[in-house]
Amino acid sequence: MRKWQGKRYWLVGASDGLGAALARRMSKAGAHVIVSARSEDKLRAVVESLPGAGSYQTVNVSDDKSVIAAAEAIGQIDGVVFLAGVYWPFGAQDWNAEEANAMADINFTGLMRVMGRVVPQFVTRDAGHVVITSSLTGFRGLPGSIGYTASKAGTMSLAECMYADLRQTGVDVQVANPGFIKTQLTEKNDFKMPFIMEPEQAAEVMFQHMNSTRFKKSFPTLFSLVFRGSQFLPDWLYYRIFS
Repeated sequence: MRKWQGKRYWLVGASDGLGAALARRMSKAGAHVIVSARSEDKLRAVVESLPGAGSYQTVNVSDDKSVIAAAEAIGQIDGVVFLAGVYWPFGAQDWNAEEANAMADINFTGLMRVMGRVVPQFVTRDAGHVVITSSLTGFRGLPGSIGYTASKAGTMSLAECMYADLRQTGVDVQVANPGFIKTQLTEKNDFKMPFIMEPEQAAEVMFQHMNSTRFKKSFPTLFSLVFRGSQFLPDWLYYRIFS
């Protein structure tokens, strides 16, 4: 079990949904959480809802200067959880360049920007905890998911690279790959979402994963087997099933 009392964690993308629920769960465990996103009003409301100590810092992860300023304002931290993401569902036939670029720039490049400000200080101290939120969609390409699936595959790959580099150091790296969670993002879907979870349910799974020594957690377990198992299917069969 990880010690949370008095630890300072920066939660990026925590103004609502899973991020806000996880902030409350970590605060309850004794951590001082610094929640970040673009909306100051939402962040203030999250801090007011925390059962313990917390604060907020606005940030736009798609802007280098904003990330640098936020990291400097926050100062030394014990851990970072990246949850920021945007989503619009569309396929290659209906390519929306602006939305596709935003998903890549926020979901993946935004992660790169934040890690670039945090990981070096962790490496220097040989201590720190990195938690990256990817998605079950990151395991293999899906129809009607231009931008989002590719960006989540990138976050998963980055987490794997970081874990390979840092696994024998004092810096812990973990990745969580959730399925459908009831948020503003999934409200955009017009199809049935199997095993959809409430934010509080998903936050509890993530928190328990963060307390473990495991690198990767894909959930819900039964639903995740579909995506993990798809990696072993030959292309002709995979695309026949998933198209």
